[in-house]
Amino acid sequence: MLKFDSKQKQVIENNALALASVNVNGSPHVVAAAFVKVVAEDKILVTNNYMNTTIENIQKNKQVALAVWNKDWEENCCGFEFIGIAEYFTSGEWYDKVKQLPENIDEPCKGALLITIKKVKRLA
Repeated sequence: MLKFDSKQKQVIENNALALASVNVNGSPHVVAAAFVKVVAEDKILVTNNYMNTTIENIQKNKQVALAVWNKDWEENCCGFEFIGIAEYFTSGEWYDKVKQLPENIDEPCKGALLITIKKVKRLA
């Protein structure tokens, strides 16, 4: 099983990331996601506040990719690509967890994406 190391977890939780999905016709779609938490050795939890197209894509094709890099990349570049499988929740444990995040207090918090990471590639 894949396990995040401490650097990967730090970069994931302290920076916005790009979340890419693909529709049934193979057209890619990418959004920025800011409220992201590592919740297990191989799982990332992402809040859905405004991801209409992304959620439509994931309901038909669960494969996703994420790219993230640190804010001070010009001085100390560190980035990763994560490939995984997404599940979408509008109730239950994972939805409750994102609803409780302080970042989501004034957000619509429509659902939670739980992404199980299958592959990691260092970008820098």
